[in-house]
Amino acid sequence: MVIAQHPTEEKAAQSFRPLIALVGPTAVGKTDLSLRLAERFDGEIVSADSRLIYKGLDIGTAKPTPEERARVPHHLIDVTTPDRPLSLAEYMRMAYAAINDILSRGKVPFLVGGTGQYVWAVLEGWRVPEVPPDEALRARLEEEAREKGAHALYRRLVELDPQAAEFIEPHNVRRIIRALEVIHHTGKPFSAQRGKSPPPYDVLIIGLTRPREELYQRIDRRIEKMVAAGLVEEVRRLLEVGYDPNLPALTGIGYRQIVEYLQGKCSLEEAARAIRKTTRRYVRHQYNWFRLEDSRIEWFDLSERGTEERIVAKIKAFLDSHAHETST
Repeated sequence: MVIAQHPTEEKAAQSFRPLIALVGPTAVGKTDLSLRLAERFDGEIVSADSRLIYKGLDIGTAKPTPEERARVPHHLIDVTTPDRPLSLAEYMRMAYAAINDILSRGKVPFLVGGTGQYVWAVLEGWRVPEVPPDEALRARLEEEAREKGAHALYRRLVELDPQAAEFIEPHNVRRIIRALEVIHHTGKPFSAQRGKSPPPYDVLIIGLTRPREELYQRIDRRIEKMVAAGLVEEVRRLLEVGYDPNLPALTGIGYRQIVEYLQGKCSLEEAARAIRKTTRRYVRHQYNWFRLEDSRIEWFDLSERGTEERIVAKIKAFLDSHAHETST
């Protein structure tokens, strides 16, 4: 077992190392709120979104604009190319480095995103199974996914490790293959091999939610804006420079459907409808990672009046109480 590096020494008695996580489903409003909160509390944002890591994937990922990133420093955005996915261990190392750098400068780090695996891996300090890539096995499984579909592999994962399957999207071929690879080489469930070593941070987890129908309406409007902003042209450029449409980056929600449109497999209207349907399914999956009944998460409904003020008060109380403790 290996773990992404983070400080392992215990916090000194008077040390306060705040980390504020802002989590919730796609389109709930994390980006806008995180900017205002980071500005108010002299913070910087560490992205916990598995798609914002890719250069060139801007419109379809709702990546913060250059203007937004100028307002508040952002970390772990545009750190790799579409043909070079990050492993979870790599992401964790980069996230810990960013968080520690922010803290060393007296700023407040905000871990912001809806990729549950990224969020909990950082907050809980997951240990990653030490199984090297098996390229031959991966090639066989990838071929099977192409011939029979991702759901064929996913059903196998459900049979072998239902707990791991609960937290892996059925269309995420790369993660399904990795789980099957670990199971194949160790003979043990992937989920049983994920130990934890929590990092030395004082953590506040803010969960953002909205009524489901309101959230779906926001998703629909976002997709319309993406198409109007040039999503088709963005995907076309990625293909024209030579990126394989089967890369994980280009099989994510929004990109896979537009690739199919550009390949003549569907109309643009059909592609947009498929994006809406898949995104709604993804929201349900995100609520598996961020459960409303999870007592570790302080949930706030952004559809309610005064919610932002309550969140600000919660963060202020968190920072003030700990600052008082360290000064006494």
